[in-house]
Amino acid sequence: MIRFREAGEPDVAAVVALLSDDMLGQGREGADLAHYEAAFARMQSEGNNQLIVGEDDAGRIVASYQITFISGLSLRAARRAQVESVRVAGHLRGQGVGEAMFEDAKARARAAGCTLMQLTMNTGRKDANRFYERLGFVASHTGFKMPLD
Repeated sequence: MIRFREAGEPDVAAVVALLSDDMLGQGREGADLAHYEAAFARMQSEGNNQLIVGEDDAGRIVASYQITFISGLSLRAARRAQVESVRVAGHLRGQGVGEAMFEDAKARARAAGCTLMQLTMNTGRKDANRFYERLGFVASHTGFKMPLD
C-alpha cells in the first residue's frame, strides 16, 4: 500500500531520482541537489505549491507529484489545481499507484476549494496520454512553452 504525504527537504533526493528515471528525465535532470533543494525551499515559501510523495510500506519514496493551487477569474472564478512532475517508480508502473496518486490529488484539490484539475504532459509520453484519458482527463487545450534564457 502506498501512503501519500507532503514532502520534506530530506525527500528531495528521492524525488530527483524519480524525475531522472524516465525517457525524458534521463537527459534533463542533474546530479547537483543544491538547485533542487533551493527550488524546494521556494516552493515551500509559496504556500499554494506542494510536492507530494508516495511511500511504500518500507518507507521508500516510490511516487511523487507537484500540485499547485491557482485562483483565477475565468470559468466563474474557478480555482484550479495544476498537477505536474507526475512520477511512479518503474517497477510499480501499471499496478494502480498512478490511480491512487490521482485520487490523492483530487482529494487535496477539493480540500483547497478547486473545481478543476489540469495538467500538461510531454507529447512523447504516449502511455501517459492513455493513462490520463482513462482517468477522465480531456485533451481540451493546446499548450506552449518558451524557454526564458
